[in-house]
Amino acid sequence: MKKTVLLISLLSLIMLYSCKNNGDENQDKKTDKIAKLVYPPTKMVDTVDEYFGVKVPDPYRWLEDDNSVETAEWVKIQNELTFSYLEKIPFRNKIKERLTKIWNYPKKSAPFKEGDKYFYYKNDGLQNQSVLYIAENENDEGKILLDPNKLAEDGTAALSGMDISKDGKLMAYSIASGGSDWREIYVLNIETGELLPDIIKWVKFSGISWYKDGFFYSRYDAPEEGAELSKSNQFHKVYYHKLGTDQAQDELIHQDKKNPKRNFYVYVTEDEKFLIMHESEASHGNVLYFKDLTKNDSKFTAINTGHDYEFGLVGNVDNELFVKTNFNASKYKLIKINTADVRPQAWQTILPETNDVLESCTFAGGKIVAVYMKDAHHVLNVFSYSGNLEKNIELPALGAIDGFNGKKEDKIAYYTFTSFTYPSVVYKYDFETGVSTEFYRSEIEFDGTQYETKQVFYTSKDGTKVPMFLVHKKGIKLDGTNPTLLYGYGGFNVSRTPGFSIGNIVWLENGGVYALANIRGGGEYGKDWHEAGTKLKKQNVFDDFIAAAEYLIQQKYTNPERLAIRGGSNGGLLVGACVNQRPELFKVALPAVGVMDMLRFHKFTIGWAWVGDYGSSENEEEFHYIYKYSPIHNIVENENYPAILVTTADHDDRVVPAHSFKYIAELQAKCKGANPVLIRVDVQAGHGAGKPTSKTIEEVTDIWAFTFFNMGVEPYK
Repeated sequence: MKKTVLLISLLSLIMLYSCKNNGDENQDKKTDKIAKLVYPPTKMVDTVDEYFGVKVPDPYRWLEDDNSVETAEWVKIQNELTFSYLEKIPFRNKIKERLTKIWNYPKKSAPFKEGDKYFYYKNDGLQNQSVLYIAENENDEGKILLDPNKLAEDGTAALSGMDISKDGKLMAYSIASGGSDWREIYVLNIETGELLPDIIKWVKFSGISWYKDGFFYSRYDAPEEGAELSKSNQFHKVYYHKLGTDQAQDELIHQDKKNPKRNFYVYVTEDEKFLIMHESEASHGNVLYFKDLTKNDSKFTAINTGHDYEFGLVGNVDNELFVKTNFNASKYKLIKINTADVRPQAWQTILPETNDVLESCTFAGGKIVAVYMKDAHHVLNVFSYSGNLEKNIELPALGAIDGFNGKKEDKIAYYTFTSFTYPSVVYKYDFETGVSTEFYRSEIEFDGTQYETKQVFYTSKDGTKVPMFLVHKKGIKLDGTNPTLLYGYGGFNVSRTPGFSIGNIVWLENGGVYALANIRGGGEYGKDWHEAGTKLKKQNVFDDFIAAAEYLIQQKYTNPERLAIRGGSNGGLLVGACVNQRPELFKVALPAVGVMDMLRFHKFTIGWAWVGDYGSSENEEEFHYIYKYSPIHNIVENENYPAILVTTADHDDRVVPAHSFKYIAELQAKCKGANPVLIRVDVQAGHGAGKPTSKTIEEVTDIWAFTFFNMGVEPYK
């Protein structure tokens, strides 16, 4: 039956009486009084899809139209309700004040060298975007080369990529606006500061790579007006842009007219001998090509076939390509391929597979610098080109390396180290002495020595051992009362390693336990670990996360009234599915920019590429499996769900906000418990990358305020 209900004003939706959440008699009297919410009714339509004989209603299909006035009005009223609720939390301003204070410290990246100049990024503290500097030597502050904060008053224009010409005179850079994945490329004369007239539009999922008097890049054809943020992205193409010419004159380098759902990423080797191209068509696996740029008539040559394995170029020595791959090596290995004979039987193994995952390799100082992942934290080793171990670079704590900046013949390189209670520190490595020294450390108002990080291993439903990091104040009591936040991702071969979060300081300072579960679906233990959480094995991911929550309760870190779960994107799916499957286990759920409609995700923007991880509703066996856990389709009537704050953004064209819109509409229609189920829709923001500092602080403030309040915990008393 078609049901249409007019949206009504917010003022009529709030009934001014107090209630306790889930009858928690121990809830702080200062934080338990707030208006009970009556949600704005969302229009329902009679749309029904049929999948292999199964009829599936989609009553909120209209919310997929991100350009409609009706959707905009729905977002407006939902935001009014959410912010009215958040504004009544008495300690919300205290959280924002503390976050703003601790955020306000200078942050610098590891420098990198191009030509005879040094480049680095710096944020003075509360700048919305980091600023790119250029310096004559590594110790000079230098001068500002590009300040993205001047590109948009609200800080929503972000520098998303760049490349500097071999002579160091020109820089091509891409700008993302409003959080969208779409980019525009500009060119800057580094010596004069002049912005050249070259502008490249409709760039997406692309690098920038200089060659001679121009650069290579990838893009799509311009989408129809109004469909920029939702239309499926198809027919990616590689172009070469020559400086001083119009984009319409760019040379088409590569396209695939038969396979619209393939992406191409290209770059030039350091010696400018080869153009390298990655061809992908799903969330994992690729074909690696090379093209000899020294020969005018050369074509792209593939070194592998199919998209079952990962192949990534580390570097080349003359005609020999060094490639990191998981071909016949679940945890990756480094091989050498001569371009004159690319047959697999001619490949040479340089770094064989070990018990640890080969995370990355860099050519620097005439050596191979390899980052290995051991139980989800990093180990840093230096090898010769022949694969002999020469040095282990000792790291200061259980943590992770964020980039290793150096070129093949540089004798000095720089890297950044971070951990949960260890703010990012830049280190300088001397290849001649083999000594690593601290290069830059920020001063921050946080004493990491008051906290401890440990790693535990718990058992999942099927007996699998899963690692989890736990971070908290030293000396906490395991009495089952600690507010605890459990974070997870579990997908797309993405590894979650220790990293510092300014936002998490608020949680830790107020006695919170932060738990990071390295669940299946990620890449923490290689290809097998990843695939154990994909397609018809996706339930393993949810089982691992639920088992992590049960471990935290069993070990007396917390209890269900003090346990929150959080995840974004694929992690938003994780949170949504686990809330549906075990609602009694959690007090608060925080799904961000989540993939919530598992039957239609592949119909929007780049969603088709996720079929490799999720499967597809167009496949009968996969449909029946996906349908059983899809967050939107498994919300039931009258369930007392946890307090849920969904976060998304109007310019998210990675996971379109319709996922979150439809999810919260379904929740609000069916949820009958006392806990609030709300959505916070950011404007002029996207999937997360490039979000300005001001917006980040506001969002983190609201997440912690919502979480503390619904747990009955008052921070900063």
